[in-house]
Amino acid sequence: MLKVEQLRAGYGVLEVLHGISFEVPEKAIVAILGANGAGKTTLMRALSGLIRAQSGSIELDGQRLERVPVEKRLRMGMALVPEGRDLFGSLTVRENLLMGAYTRRARAVVESDIERILGLFPRLKTRLHAQAASLSGGEGQMLAIGRALMSHPRLLLLDEPSQGLAPVIVDTVFDVISQLNRDEGLTIVLVEQNARQALNIAHTAYVLQSGSIALRGETTALANATAVQELYMGG
Repeated sequence: MLKVEQLRAGYGVLEVLHGISFEVPEKAIVAILGANGAGKTTLMRALSGLIRAQSGSIELDGQRLERVPVEKRLRMGMALVPEGRDLFGSLTVRENLLMGAYTRRARAVVESDIERILGLFPRLKTRLHAQAASLSGGEGQMLAIGRALMSHPRLLLLDEPSQGLAPVIVDTVFDVISQLNRDEGLTIVLVEQNARQALNIAHTAYVLQSGSIALRGETTALANATAVQELYMGG
């Protein structure tokens, strides 16, 4: 579904990604692992169109995206859950969910989708009319994922979904991610520092180091790789 070749991207004259290439098959979960500063968030910004690629190519279902704006990428089925969540703090949970569906017009279907999101994250049902700014970190992450799902994506980009969350909430979030892939066939790119959690649910993974791909392979093999264990799994 997604094919990236020799992608270079950064900020101004600063190049952060140094010609990386990878593929994301349809209905797969692909994990992108790496420490702080490895280039993971820059990659997600380049994929979603928040920054422009300096060179290389990004293809979604064979269509080049380098000059496609953010809103058109969303309409094509690519949705980003950004690092830090970027919720509309003064809006309610319900209003944030509706903002996720702004590209869609079928009101009845939108209402049905809100019920679906509340089924995935029951905690949000009790907070539906609360301002997003009042949510806990875990509730905020649930809302950020739910808002992205309201656009009916075919490809979901998740940037550090476990960041700052308590372990029990991390388990809940990763259970939902796995469920979306398993039950709905949603294709997912998962950027994570929590290698253990990511490798548990992903099919393949890539390890970013200093803006380049250092390792790649099936998650079982990478989980057993000495370098991955020492760098990201505490052993």
